[in-house]
Amino acid sequence: MPYIPRSYEQLNISAGTHSPSSIKSYNNRAFWYWERSLFQRACSAIELTVPEEWEGNIKNFLYWCLFKWGFVAVSEDAAHGKFFQPCTLSGFNFYYQPVSVLISNPDLQAELTIGQDCELLQLTPDYYGVWDIIEYYAEKLSLLDNAINISLVNNKFAFWIAARNKQAGQAIKKMLDLVNRGEPAVVYDQKLLNDPTDKAEPWQFLERKNLKESYLTTDQLRDFQTILNNFDAEIGIPTIPYEKKERMVTSEAESRQIDSITRATVWLDCLESSIKLVNDHYNLGLEARLRFDPGEGGANEQRENDTVRVQQMDDR
Repeated sequence: MPYIPRSYEQLNISAGTHSPSSIKSYNNRAFWYWERSLFQRACSAIELTVPEEWEGNIKNFLYWCLFKWGFVAVSEDAAHGKFFQPCTLSGFNFYYQPVSVLISNPDLQAELTIGQDCELLQLTPDYYGVWDIIEYYAEKLSLLDNAINISLVNNKFAFWIAARNKQAGQAIKKMLDLVNRGEPAVVYDQKLLNDPTDKAEPWQFLERKNLKESYLTTDQLRDFQTILNNFDAEIGIPTIPYEKKERMVTSEAESRQIDSITRATVWLDCLESSIKLVNDHYNLGLEARLRFDPGEGGANEQRENDTVRVQQMDDR
């Protein structure tokens, strides 16, 4: 992401038009990291078979277009052969479906009629991608990611000591250095004892109590995994909530598995329906399948093993 220096006025406008101004969930490197990570995670749910000439970087671009925008136009011409392109929808028919697409590419500027000059390859039935899902969970993960970083720093148990004077402060620093170095015992000058005139202590110690009652890193990491599990369930990756395994019965585990593929099944149905039109028109041999299909032997067997282990834990 290019960095553009901004003036005070520009920063003031940016902060003043965002509420709350102190929280900018989408404009940080953690959000960009999780946006990219969740996109790649989402791509793993759907496996596409494409023509040989679309393999490699072209296939990667197809995944990006489908998950980002939800559809692409597939067509053919003498200069590019059989191709796909991101496009803009135009017009609508009796059923309020688009009738044409507008392609704006440096090498191709065209308006094509759907069903005649091109076909639409769709991931979602509402002509949207899944980037709203990715952004929704990326925001939560980036916020919790920052909280975990703060927690990791704060959980490095530190002593809060106020020194009465510079001499006492330097002595405390030296003693802590010796402790951190691994010395079994630390000896300090008796002159650092209570002041002989007013009997005041040379330093004060502020104790950090009730550490276990704080929101600790272990709880945050558990919530972190819960958010990832919820994202996986949205996009079609089967999950079992690990925090409930000891109390989860087989029916609960199977219900979670079914829940994890409901939305991906809608995407697959939409893809298969549009793939049929594309293949009939251009004979491309496109195919789509769920990578974690519960109907297949391997995935089904793995799910049975998971539920058996859960049931065994429940029986204990």
